[in-house]
Amino acid sequence: MTTDSTRPPQIDTSKAHPARVYDWLLGGKDNYPVDEAVGETLPPEARDAARQNRAFMHRAAAHLAARGVDQFLDIGTGIPTEPNLHQIVQRTVPAAKVVYADNDPIVLRHAEALLVSHPEGVTDYIQADVRDPDEIVRHARGVLDFDRPIALSLIALMHFVPDDQDAHGIVRRLVGTLAPGSHLVLSHAAIDLFPELAEQVVAQYAKAGIRLGFRTRAEVARFFDGLELLPPGLVTATEWYGPGQQAPEPEDSGIYAAVARVP
Repeated sequence: MTTDSTRPPQIDTSKAHPARVYDWLLGGKDNYPVDEAVGETLPPEARDAARQNRAFMHRAAAHLAARGVDQFLDIGTGIPTEPNLHQIVQRTVPAAKVVYADNDPIVLRHAEALLVSHPEGVTDYIQADVRDPDEIVRHARGVLDFDRPIALSLIALMHFVPDDQDAHGIVRRLVGTLAPGSHLVLSHAAIDLFPELAEQVVAQYAKAGIRLGFRTRAEVARFFDGLELLPPGLVTATEWYGPGQQAPEPEDSGIYAAVARVP
């Protein structure tokens, strides 16, 4: 159980941060007035989206663990909210290894909660930004065996990387490091399902200095180019569930989600 402690947490409470706004949307307490101020301006559906993302992550992680996947790289971890990904997968695979990464220093402050692994398994945390995928992979190689399958989890993350920051290229670089039999788990805010709501959310985040790159279904599908989508394919977050899992309650969602295998 280790963390990257080379950079002490320096939390800027004058600017909103996506991880802390997300925490507020989930009903958490690890956020500041500046984050709450952003959350208060968002439509009620934003809270639904945060909850739906979290539930999708739970189902996808449990499904992959049931398939025998025992290594996970979760980027954009967010502030710990139980059950965390490692708790989900280690229920099925106690020896699973999980590496978390996030760029908000407040997550580092809470890293101990992320590192309470099952005794047989390993959890690890690095403070890093998805825009520097090489740094994340370099650190993760110290824990995960990249010659074996790994599940790469990018939950509600890539819509914080606009096109001019090469979101698709970043995902390609990350997936390119993975062995055959690995998986990509990704959820992403849609611009084309509920356009007016999406534009409202983008505008409110922009006022807080946070750029968003919500995408169409076709643009989200590009993240999975060359990969084998698992059933039911690229659907909304509330429509995705694995074989043998209970179907979620039918509910509108502005989030696309999918799990795909690296051939």
